[in-house]
Amino acid sequence: MTRTKPLLLVAVAVVAGFAGFFVDQILTGMGHPSFTPSPLLPILLVALGAAVVIAAVPVRRATVGAAAPVDPFRALRIAMMAKASSIVGALVAGFAGGLLVFVLTRPVSPSLGSTGAVVAALGGGLLLVGAALVAEHLCTIRKDDDDDQPGPEEPGYGLSHSD
Repeated sequence: MTRTKPLLLVAVAVVAGFAGFFVDQILTGMGHPSFTPSPLLPILLVALGAAVVIAAVPVRRATVGAAAPVDPFRALRIAMMAKASSIVGALVAGFAGGLLVFVLTRPVSPSLGSTGAVVAALGGGLLLVGAALVAEHLCTIRKDDDDDQPGPEEPGYGLSHSD
């Protein structure tokens, strides 16, 4: 598995930012109020970020030898969850950024409640990206020196010839 590339996160955030801006543009053009995210969204994003980091800590302990070995499939699942969480965080942060740009560029000053919810969603998305990248780093193991060189077959590994 490759690490999450910053360019991917920036691209997701930019596309989501344009989507957020145009969603509000279309809604207000049709006479509807602008989109306001739920006040629970930032709380859920921060809780998800904390859960990802908490799940990654035992993997880190196992890689530095301070704890019992961890199942490699579990470590991979946690790393994939961290990668997915960083993409979701970038998506939410970008969308909320687009909403914020739309609200702040209107000639009428926005209400504090709707702007606060958008800013909180933006902050929650950014916190999720940060927590997910930390968790992904915690799931990274160092490369062994002998990974490139195939070694002799060790007893108990591979095929047995007990004919």
